[in-house]
Amino acid sequence: MNVLIADKLSDSALTDLKALGASIRFEPGLTAKDLPDAVSDAEILIVRSTKVSADTIKRGENLSLIIRAGAGVNTIDLEEASSRGIHVANCPGKNADAVAELAIGLIIAADRRIADGTMDLRQGVWNKKLYGSASGLKGRTLTIIGMGSIGRATAEIGKALGMRVAAWSRSLTEEKAKEWGVVYCSSIEKAASIADVLSIHLAAGKDTTHLIGKKVFDSMKNGAILVNTSRGEVVDTAALKEAIKSKGIKAGLDVYENEPGATEKDFKDADLAAMITGTHHIGASTDQASEAIASEVVRIVEAYRDSGKPLHQVNSQEKSQAHFNLVVRHYNKVGVLASVLGVLRSASINIEEMENSIFSGGRAAVCTLKLDDKPDEAVMSKIRSIENLIQAVLK
Repeated sequence: MNVLIADKLSDSALTDLKALGASIRFEPGLTAKDLPDAVSDAEILIVRSTKVSADTIKRGENLSLIIRAGAGVNTIDLEEASSRGIHVANCPGKNADAVAELAIGLIIAADRRIADGTMDLRQGVWNKKLYGSASGLKGRTLTIIGMGSIGRATAEIGKALGMRVAAWSRSLTEEKAKEWGVVYCSSIEKAASIADVLSIHLAAGKDTTHLIGKKVFDSMKNGAILVNTSRGEVVDTAALKEAIKSKGIKAGLDVYENEPGATEKDFKDADLAAMITGTHHIGASTDQASEAIASEVVRIVEAYRDSGKPLHQVNSQEKSQAHFNLVVRHYNKVGVLASVLGVLRSASINIEEMENSIFSGGRAAVCTLKLDDKPDEAVMSKIRSIENLIQAVLK
């Protein structure tokens, strides 16, 4: 396996990948612009924040697996990868604790104005009166928007701090909210209206772009805190600036719309920077998270080497388009399945999915083929007449 690693990965992960028989090219300095020229001989591409464009995927003639060493996959052109039969996998939940820790840190920093106070100290200014007032967190309502692994981890820390935790998510039900010990909110506006702190944990996508916009900010309490450690485009920056000015909203941000790339140095929204407590998209950047993610990357590669199927694939068909299942029990002999496939091909029946399992002893097997059309009796008769076939049943 030729593996190209285009971002930082731990030495232990490199050692473990080599032990799996992988030939490693470790080039953490590659940019999105460099990738198309670098990927030609790679079978597996591993990235963290580096964008994988359609051009990179097209140029990767041998590419069969792209691994995002992290949770979100919005930096990878999933449509292009899927159209070329390239697996895309991620490492879900491995950075949850790290991002949740930063979210809580930003909440406290925004409430206590830690960044502003530090800047004054560095200027030789002492102002206990200005910085000596804060809402505090105990007994306040922390509302989580998006109850994935990071949202749930943030909720648990909030509870430990004595906060009342509420939540909204498109998939959240009252039953699940009760199970997780959070107050169920029926709408995002309702969630915003009861929040002393609104913490955003949403994936990027067309349906979440600017989801946190004017309607949400209008619903928030004056002086409430907004924290975003998910994706910058989820929050409408212009609407946030207006809410800060008109409602005294306090914001703690780790992600930004149009934020600089990993190798860029200039942050161009000086107006926003002057209004917020901010960090540099570092939510997952702890040693603990990096080690957990690196270990998961190795597990994904190992599973792919052994089975041809990566763990945590994100671009598989959610629901098969097949309407019919053909179950074939057969002796484990050369040519049986090839003959079945030949009959189906002659009948212009496409196989959407196929799985073959060997029974103990190795003498017999069962193959399930998901078909886009129903074989007629003539086709079934031809299949049943194949040598070394035990039984063929259409379900």
